[in-house]
Amino acid sequence: MDTDGKQVRLTEILLTFLKIGLTGFGGGMAIVALTERVCVREKGWIASGEFLHGLAFGQILGPFSLNVCIFIGHRLRGIRGGLTAAVGFIAPSFLLVSLLSWFYFTYHKLPLLQAALKGTNPVIISLIVVVAVDMGRKQITNVSSGLMALTAFAVSAFIKLNAAWILLGAAAWSLGAGIYRRRHGR
Repeated sequence: MDTDGKQVRLTEILLTFLKIGLTGFGGGMAIVALTERVCVREKGWIASGEFLHGLAFGQILGPFSLNVCIFIGHRLRGIRGGLTAAVGFIAPSFLLVSLLSWFYFTYHKLPLLQAALKGTNPVIISLIVVVAVDMGRKQITNVSSGLMALTAFAVSAFIKLNAAWILLGAAAWSLGAGIYRRRHGR
């Protein structure tokens, strides 16, 4: 069900994730940005906080852009919704990569295609930054969450710690802080 309590049809889930899979270029975070825009802001299928939880789970378990799509589909319609979202999301990439692979192995090089794809890199980076800033505005609401975000960024960027360890550390810190507040009435 979406946030209004209406059940979303499987065909709508399929078509939405086909569109995301077809138009989502640039890798994981660019696709996550598109998925967030469509499923959270445009369709209102899932709340921003819930989306971030799905993103956190997806980071731990592998190909996170696919995992976020499965998470949203599962939230909407259970296992059938998750599978439908996965198929919709994967189908365009599978078909396009299969076609491009055939062209590549048939003609050995596509310099025009390589040049076109290289030109999209700055756009992909800007999309990731826009989503990060937008999510940050919604989720960083106090000094503590701001410090946690900066620490996670620093540990990831400079120490190159795996995202799963960063998420596990943040969860442990938040759990400990919650227990502390509950015991001390804060």
